[in-house]
Amino acid sequence: MSQATVSLVISGGTLGNQVAESTRQAVLEAAAELGYTVNAAARSLKGGRNRMLGLYTFEPVFPVNQRDFYFPFLLGVEEATAAYEYDLLLFSSAGSGGDRRIYAGGVNRLKVADGCVLLGRHLHREDLAELVKEDFPFVFVGRREVPGVELSYVAADYVGATSDMVTTLARLGHRRLAYLKVTDDTEWTRDREAGFRQGLATAGIPDDQVRVFALAEKAALTATQLRDWLASGITAVLVEPTDDDGAIVALERAAAEAGVRIPQDVSVAVLGDPPLQDATRRDWTRFTLPREQMGREAVRILLELLDDNANARQLYLDCTQVLGDSVAEVPEQS
Repeated sequence: MSQATVSLVISGGTLGNQVAESTRQAVLEAAAELGYTVNAAARSLKGGRNRMLGLYTFEPVFPVNQRDFYFPFLLGVEEATAAYEYDLLLFSSAGSGGDRRIYAGGVNRLKVADGCVLLGRHLHREDLAELVKEDFPFVFVGRREVPGVELSYVAADYVGATSDMVTTLARLGHRRLAYLKVTDDTEWTRDREAGFRQGLATAGIPDDQVRVFALAEKAALTATQLRDWLASGITAVLVEPTDDDGAIVALERAAAEAGVRIPQDVSVAVLGDPPLQDATRRDWTRFTLPREQMGREAVRILLELLDDNANARQLYLDCTQVLGDSVAEVPEQS
């Protein structure tokens, strides 16, 4: 078929309606087989840069219940983009069912930008692999892994931060610990557990002094379970937060039912700083993520990738420990 016909179909404009459906499907199938996608920037600039960077989110970032967590990332990305004198485009590609895919309709819509910062927990890893295959520059905010593919990302050092929290508890006399972890197998969950084990080794706390409890549901932790921990000598609980403060709520509820006071009877350290929606708005002992800095560094690395077409780059940033008021020193035994 003619080049003009193919152009009408690939362009996706209203003139494409003039092409017979069977012909249109044949063109799209051939494009998919060849791995062809439209590069909007190249279409208008003949291969040059348009000085636009994209920000793609795999989930909503503007609802009130999400704002406190994601807003600093967005600030950092916007600030750095402006400092480098680029424009910023926001992509979401949300379908009617709420599912977000980069390759909506089989086309990489991010190519209207020179490169893209990616953000979100609930992603489609096959989309990331396809971006690498296309050699499209992108940097993820947060550590992400795709089998057989090396990605660029800026991540919080969950390993170091969790290890430091364990050693802080040990310095305060806590030698018997409980670890309340979530059940999803994600990079940040694995990093926190690795940091927990590293902290135990540094503090010289043997494994038989530790209880690890996987929290699958908010109601899974009971008052009886918490009493059993304290009866066995547990003095501190480390809580891995989920998307929200559900794990903290579960612990608070169990403590209230068991008549256990925080931190007088048991110390609590939160492995992160989730937005507090239902938990007590106290000054929890925790570590905070450098969210704005992560956004800024993601833009910086993205521009480095654009400038020298370098291999994938990874950067880890330190978290900041906040002592708070949910951890107390273990009193000396008389």
